Amino acid sequence: MPQATFVQDGRAIDYTPGSAVAAGDVVVQGDLVGVVKRPLAANEAGALDVDGVFDFAKATNVAYTVGTILYWDDTANLVTTTATGNKQIGKVVRAAATTDATVRVRLSQ
Repeated sequence: MPQATFVQDGRAIDYTPGSAVAAGDVVVQGDLVGVVKRPLAANEAGALDVDGVFDFAKATNVAYTVGTILYWDDTANLVTTTATGNKQIGKVVRAAATTDATVRVRLSQ
């Protein structure tokens, strides 16, 4: 028996929400963070992207440089550099100024 069997490429994983979610919603499951691919009704089978590059909401009083490790604050629904209480999502791939509402991040968990 093999020790592992290929199932999928892993860029997206199966996801069925308990309540409706919108495309672009960020979902935290344990230490796994993903982005909803399309709107899903409660109990509708769909997928979460767990790989790729996304623009995430950020506070407008902070700037980020390329390569900065970011975390998802699921309470504030923003990225942060604070690891405590938050889940790592990836690294900045395009610098963001304090006036920017979003920052571009490559998911890597």
